[in-house]
Amino acid sequence: MLLPGGRFAIQIAGIADAADLAAAVEGGATHLGFPLRLPVHVEDCDERAAAALVATLPPGVEAVLITYLETAREIGALTRAVGVRTVQLHGEPAPDEFLELRRIAPGLSLWSALVVGAAPESRLAARMDRLAPLVDAFVTDTFDPARGARGATGRTHDWGVSARLAARSPRPLVLAGGLTPENVADAIAAVRPAGVDAHTGVEDAAGRKDPARVRAFVAAARAAAAREGMPA
Repeated sequence: MLLPGGRFAIQIAGIADAADLAAAVEGGATHLGFPLRLPVHVEDCDERAAAALVATLPPGVEAVLITYLETAREIGALTRAVGVRTVQLHGEPAPDEFLELRRIAPGLSLWSALVVGAAPESRLAARMDRLAPLVDAFVTDTFDPARGARGATGRTHDWGVSARLAARSPRPLVLAGGLTPENVADAIAAVRPAGVDAHTGVEDAAGRKDPARVRAFVAAARAAAAREGMPA
């Protein structure tokens, strides 16, 4: 099951500036992630800079707000300020907040994170079942208990959990968590997700997007998706 548009999604998250954006767009990413309002991590750029970057995206490349906000009012306001049509929610908003988001922002695509390691698999599956009628996609990511980080950890998780959630889900599922050009093909073969998301795995030692690693990641992901019969 793929996201709207019928193609395998390849997201590069953590866009800080025009150079990062160019590396991701020219490298072939379909989605660019802008993390804002973060409880643990330092933001890659502020909201005004993110909005300016989003405004420069070419057709066919989707901006995604990644946030830990949990109320519809705050989420809706931030998506409007940044100018995005997709939001990836890494907190745990109540189902009523998703319903309210649908009411106040009917054109917004909602992705809900299922953070592997933050809760037992049974609880993640139960949350998936509860939210499936309310969201457009799920994202599985990695929990770091040392920092309390729900994503952007640079660590993989048990892909078996993600594979079982992907098989169970009536919505597309995007795989995140420690993905790199070196492991993304194995991850896709193991999980068969609707897309993949890389953040730190395509960066250089200074924490900037490395154009060569972005190109390698996209190429490896597309080839692996094609082997699994998913158009990329």
